Amino acid sequence: MQIDLWSYEITLPEMADLNGFDVEATDGSIGHVDEATYEVGASYLVVDTGPWIFGKKVLLPASIIQRVDLDEKKVYVRLAKDRIKSAPGFDEKTYMSKSYRDRIGEYYGATV
Repeated sequence: MQIDLWSYEITLPEMADLNGFDVEATDGSIGHVDEATYEVGASYLVVDTGPWIFGKKVLLPASIIQRVDLDEKKVYVRLAKDRIKSAPGFDEKTYMSKSYRDRIGEYYGATV
């Protein structure tokens, strides 16, 4: 079965806004959602890791999300902190480009 990295595997409630939600890796907190998109086949989260890895931002494909707790305002992802920390650097100028997303897809492709 082929998994679409850029589509949510979970069902989000209509009008759910994940911006500002805390993000939990399989082994602890990694930061908060700085940006979330909901486009079919092109969804992702930009996560600000704050002081955890010195303010680095990372791009996470939507399929990485395991579940969302709307009451606690938390997004749970199916990755460990080290896997996220080692992700390709976030480039604010090109993160929406196909080539950048392809590179991110190659990195996370074996994960999900």
